[in-house]
Amino acid sequence: MVWRTGRQLHDALAGRVLVRSDFRVPRYATTDLTGRTVTETVSRGKHLLTRVDGDVTVHTHLKMDGSWRIGRATGYPQGDHRIRLVLANEQWQAVGFLLGVVEVIRTSREEAALGHLGPDLLDPAFDAGEAVHRLQSEPNRTIGEALLDQRNLAGIGTIYRAETLFLRGVSPWRPVGEIDDLRGLVQLAQRLLDANRSRAGTVTTGNPARGAQLWVYGRAGQPCRRCGTPIRRGELGPALEERVAVWCPGCQPA
Repeated sequence: MVWRTGRQLHDALAGRVLVRSDFRVPRYATTDLTGRTVTETVSRGKHLLTRVDGDVTVHTHLKMDGSWRIGRATGYPQGDHRIRLVLANEQWQAVGFLLGVVEVIRTSREEAALGHLGPDLLDPAFDAGEAVHRLQSEPNRTIGEALLDQRNLAGIGTIYRAETLFLRGVSPWRPVGEIDDLRGLVQLAQRLLDANRSRAGTVTTGNPARGAQLWVYGRAGQPCRRCGTPIRRGELGPALEERVAVWCPGCQPA
């Protein structure tokens, strides 16, 4: 989860001077942040912002395949072609693999890069009303597409979309304008993300001890835990933006 990754980066880097910064993307190949102190790393939706003194922010996004690996600063990382960025201090080393976005921006101008994002579900000041307002701006759009649009609300991915819609009994293909309690749906998504922010895995069933961690995501073809109907999997959205949708036809009728 992005929030947890942000906390791990913060704990390893914040308050310490960088002794190594290696940007392995062409645009920033000559950028050198060594000697600067990292002040913090925060998450905003699915974006990670590592702020460095001197009005500098390293903006990264995992996309679908990216990850950060943090360990003791015991040596220079191997020449793995998947590495996009290395930030290290005397104690810890953070290595970013297959990062979908790597850029250096002014901290004072972060809004220019991220101002389009909707309310962050893990922000203590999360504004559910604003998120609902943004979702309602396109009433004919499917709720499955609208929830993944980070301009409406920031932080939901395919897992939490699938689990939220299942728990509300809403089909991913239902138009936004046909959903009676949109605020309740948004608030449930916020509670699910908040409950899982510090977990290594995602649990939405409330019964992880028995292995039942998720209701529908990752269970295509298996019987629904509630009604026994086989879980279905499909592609939702325009051809160039299709994302996997998983749902129970019995519990989430079209």
